[in-house]
Amino acid sequence: MTKILLSLHVLAAIVAVGPVTVAASMFPPAARRVVVALPGGSGVLPGGSEAAAGSGAGDVGTVRLLHRICRVYAGLGVAVPVLGLATGAAMGVLGDAWLITSIALTAAAAGLLVAFVLPRQEELLEQLTDRQPVERARTARLAMFTGVFNLLWATVTVLMVVRPGSTTGA
Repeated sequence: MTKILLSLHVLAAIVAVGPVTVAASMFPPAARRVVVALPGGSGVLPGGSEAAAGSGAGDVGTVRLLHRICRVYAGLGVAVPVLGLATGAAMGVLGDAWLITSIALTAAAAGLLVAFVLPRQEELLEQLTDRQPVERARTARLAMFTGVFNLLWATVTVLMVVRPGSTTGA
């Protein structure tokens, strides 16, 4: 049963967390590329400079899709810690420091996603939908929060593989 739980935990992490980390990382630059249409066929790039019509810049639909991927897969990501706790219980390692640290980092990553990344994505998407230029500083802050979120998940992944202090030898 432990092998099945561990396999499901790893699959859930790959399928649920992977898309969130990629889509969240792609969101800020995609939001920067959206041209806000102006009367007369020209547009304004988010930094305030003018762009010619048909300049090939990004589309609000792309930004909307990236946000939807983040939201949907974040919901599916709940399976990762649930299966992780079940696996830890089956392996008898719930009290190990590496697992407790991983749980704390997972909670921090989830909190960051829910409190900072998703709301800021929604704000930027709303601004772009209302055809308002986006300040680069706002996308830079979102990119920073996304980077910290991804770094937390990378740390959890390393802890899961290395398992400092583990006596299993793996």
